[in-house]
Amino acid sequence: MALNEPLAPSEAALDAFRQNRTYLGADHVRNERRTWLVTVICMGTLVALLAGGAATGSIALTASGLHMGAHVASLLVASAAYALARRHAANPAFSFGTGKVGYLAGFTNALVLAATAVMIAVESGQRLLSPEHVHFGDALPIAAGGLAVNVVCILLLRPTGATAARNDAEGDLNLSAAHLHLTADAAVSVIAFLALLAGRQLGWEMADPLAGLLAAVLVGHFAFTLLRRTGSALLDINPSRDLTAEVRRRLSSEGEDLVDLHLWRLGPGHHAVIAVIAADHPAPPQAYHERLAGLGGLSHVTVEVRARAEGAHDHAGHSHA
Repeated sequence: MALNEPLAPSEAALDAFRQNRTYLGADHVRNERRTWLVTVICMGTLVALLAGGAATGSIALTASGLHMGAHVASLLVASAAYALARRHAANPAFSFGTGKVGYLAGFTNALVLAATAVMIAVESGQRLLSPEHVHFGDALPIAAGGLAVNVVCILLLRPTGATAARNDAEGDLNLSAAHLHLTADAAVSVIAFLALLAGRQLGWEMADPLAGLLAAVLVGHFAFTLLRRTGSALLDINPSRDLTAEVRRRLSSEGEDLVDLHLWRLGPGHHAVIAVIAADHPAPPQAYHERLAGLGGLSHVTVEVRARAEGAHDHAGHSHA
């Protein structure tokens, strides 16, 4: 099934809560295109920095190019995740679609971000113990150039806040991971620029390593936040207490017992529900599906109905939607 391809009429009756079986998110195509574009921009910047470093013998330019290489690797992971999820969206081997591929990519990039924070902290600590002279004047243009590229890329990867975000506060975490990676580097660039400026104007040699430690703390905070968000999605932690409460209220609105209820993410803006309902006079499963109709972000619902009194089996059974 192609991305965003509507269901056939016979399927639509069964799958009342979904327009397709992909669960990739409302902005998947847009986000994939933007991520590849930013990847190409960073690749071009990487080549320019390394070529400039080789031509001028500048270790600063070479180091900046290698640092840009980390961005390229992170963006390639995010871009490949979009392509893989789209390509295998209809693959029946994925029981609940490929919407979680982006969460896995986001978790991977969060680990890279955490490792970056550790490396910055170690290098800054070594510079504090063994100070080295910094050529502030030469380093300032490099810091400014890196910041300019990051700002352009951040604007391109800015989340849209469209349908997926309305149905899911977390939105597309694959895009968020790439965006946060570049945002962290932009913040580091600002801190570095200010430290270099202070070093050149005021002669504060210690400003550079101290700024590095501050940047490490900031990047580490970003990494921890992203690890928590993507890890929660991968581990199927309940994504919304409000949505769970509303599902519970609707399914038990006529005195039914909700024996079991599970809610988890399938992808950006898509959630699945499994519910087991017990009642003295249970209605058909489809009746309970209709109670949940119009609930934003609910894309896959499984309802099992049981008779509360032992031996009563009227309409007992289960249904998928």
